[in-house]
Amino acid sequence: MSGKRVTMQQVADLAGVSRTTVSFVLNNTPNVSISPETRRKVLEAARKLNYVPDSKAVTLATGRTKTLALVLRQTPHQLSMDAFLGEVLRGLTQAVEPEGYHILVYPLAPDMTYGGLVRSQKVDGLILSGPTVNDPELGSLLEEGTPIVLQGTAGLNGVPSVDVDNVASAKLAVEHLIELGHRRIGHITNAPLDYTAARDRLAGYRLAMENAGLKFDEELIREAAYTDESGYDAMVSLLNMPEPPTAVFVGSDVVALGALQAIHDRKLHIPGDISVVGFDDIPLTRYLDPGLTTIHLPAFELGYHAGEMLLTLLRGDELPQMRVTLETRLIIRASTGPPPGR
Repeated sequence: MSGKRVTMQQVADLAGVSRTTVSFVLNNTPNVSISPETRRKVLEAARKLNYVPDSKAVTLATGRTKTLALVLRQTPHQLSMDAFLGEVLRGLTQAVEPEGYHILVYPLAPDMTYGGLVRSQKVDGLILSGPTVNDPELGSLLEEGTPIVLQGTAGLNGVPSVDVDNVASAKLAVEHLIELGHRRIGHITNAPLDYTAARDRLAGYRLAMENAGLKFDEELIREAAYTDESGYDAMVSLLNMPEPPTAVFVGSDVVALGALQAIHDRKLHIPGDISVVGFDDIPLTRYLDPGLTTIHLPAFELGYHAGEMLLTLLRGDELPQMRVTLETRLIIRASTGPPPGR
């Protein structure tokens, strides 16, 4: 082919159908009956000709940009440390690309707005990851009918979401430490407590302690902010206590990397002097020395289900369920053991 853009008419000629049919197929026009065989012929012809749709023409014809936004409530620096994001993006992309959609990733701090992405018609829908407890913009967009899916929960009724049970998962992590004999257990959050996931993981920690008849001590709680640096500082603070904890549950593996380094810098042994449990099961954790005990989150599935749910909303179909809760599991590695002297 020459350097000229392949047209829809050329695709129609090769497929042996009308240009209108090609438009219906390539734009996924709703409420139009196209046989599977015809759809196959059109898509095959488009692939053979390397047809690339004119984005402006698609937007004019359908009112859609064929672009979705993944909005992460983190600063660009925090996002650069996010070893969990790759698998989420892989799952999300695999869900939406067959429908012709592309993903834009927006790292935005909690004090920044994101509603303009839709209102200015830059994207057709949003996947909001890491929602905060009080997000007035989210409520406004929902009232306007904006297609939104949460990765996480925000305490609002009627908003679709995909998540894990953060309370039960954190409880499982802390129960593992209690079963090993630990009684003085610290907790470093994954993020500030404005974030619902951070609150829920703290709630799970507290529930495990109270169920075991152990006192919930706020002096053993430290807030981190998604990064290994924040985990390092939080761990140093715990180790500086007159009576440091014998074990720590960290609400994120990335944050735990900093906590582990702080322990190593004190010449302490893991788990001989202090045990550590993380949360996420990022790929790196199995290769650490010692390997990190952690809660496995299905990152790919989180992305894939969010994409599927958003596509359903964009088609105008009813969701089978408003909230999808995925399974987690405890992965026991060498970073946990009995407390000193046991």
